[in-house]
Amino acid sequence: MAAAGRAWRAAVLLSPWRLRAPCRAYGAAAGGGGGGRRLLLGAAFALGGGTGLYLAAQHRLREHSAAELPAGDLQLTLYQYKTCPFCSKVRAFLDYHGLPYEIVEVNPIMRKEIKFSSYRKVPILLANAGSTLQLNDSSVIISAIKTYLISKRNSLEEIVSFYPPMKTVTDQGKEVFEYGNKYWLMLDEKETKRVYPVKEVRVEEMKWRKWADDWLVHLISPNVYRTPREAFASFDYIVREGKFGTVEGFFAKYMGAIAMFFISKRLKKRHHLRDDVRQDLYEAVDEWVKAIGKHRLFMGGNQPNLADLAVYGVLRVMEGLEAFDDMMVHTKIQPWYQRMEEVIQKAEVAV
Repeated sequence: MAAAGRAWRAAVLLSPWRLRAPCRAYGAAAGGGGGGRRLLLGAAFALGGGTGLYLAAQHRLREHSAAELPAGDLQLTLYQYKTCPFCSKVRAFLDYHGLPYEIVEVNPIMRKEIKFSSYRKVPILLANAGSTLQLNDSSVIISAIKTYLISKRNSLEEIVSFYPPMKTVTDQGKEVFEYGNKYWLMLDEKETKRVYPVKEVRVEEMKWRKWADDWLVHLISPNVYRTPREAFASFDYIVREGKFGTVEGFFAKYMGAIAMFFISKRLKKRHHLRDDVRQDLYEAVDEWVKAIGKHRLFMGGNQPNLADLAVYGVLRVMEGLEAFDDMMVHTKIQPWYQRMEEVIQKAEVAV
C-alpha cells in the first residue's frame, strides 16, 4: 500500500503539463496530514501547464562526468524530465547549437537526485566553465547560454548574474521566484546589431518565446487528457519514458490518468478554453505559422531563432499522442515542424 500511495502522489505530480515555466517537484513544502487530497489536487493543478516527467539532477555532480564543448571550456549537465516541455525547449536549444550535455534521470517517486538543490524545479542546468554554476528556469538557461556563445566579454558567471531571481507573491499568497528579464540576451550594442540587424527582429523573438511559455504550454494538458482514452495513452507514455518500479508504474499510470482526465477539465476552465480544446490548439499553432509567413522558412529566417526552438520544444512533447497527430492533420504546422526536425537532426549528427 505504501508503494501505491507513493505512486498515486507521483501520478498526479507527473501530470504532463505545468502552469508556469519550470516543471516542479512535489515537495514537503506542499503540506501534509489531513490535507492530502487537496495537496494532490493542488500539485496536479500546479503541473497543469507543462509535461511532468522528471529526468532530474544528480545528487553529487562528481559521480557523473559531464559532456564537454568542442572547445573544452564548458561542461553541461541537464536535470530534466523527458516529457517536460520546458526541458524539451532546453534540449532543442542545446542540440541545435551542437552543445554536448549529459542527462541524468531521477526516479519520480523518491526524487533523491534533486536534494542537492534548494530550487525544486526542472530544468536545471549545471554549467562548468572554470567553476560550477547552477542555472534555473528554461528561458534563463537558454538566454544565458546563448549570450555566452555570442559574447566573449563576460564570463558565464557574470552573465548568469544578469538574471537575478525576483520574489513575487501569487494570488493565492504563495511566494515564487520570477526572472523579469529572462527573454533578453545580454549583449553590447555591436553584438546586438550583429544578431538582430533591426529592432523588430529582437522584439518578435522575445514576444513569441514568451507566448510559448505563457500560452502554448497551457494547451497541452487539456488536449492530451481530453478523453479517458487519451489520458490513459498519455500516462502510458509517461510511465514508459520514466524511471518507475513495476508497482509504482502501474498505479501512476491508472490512477494518474483518471485524476488528470478530471483535472484537465478544470484546467480548461481556468484558461478559458473552448469545450472542444482541439480548436484552441489548432488556432494557436496556425497563429504561429501565420506569424512566420510564407516567405520565411523559420521565424529566424533561413535558420531557427530562439522562438522557433521554444515552440518546437513545447510541441514535440506530444509526439506519439493523438493530439499531436490531429494537430498535424488539421493545421498548417507540419512543413515548419518537419524543417525544425531536419535542422536539429543535422546539428546532432554533426557533433
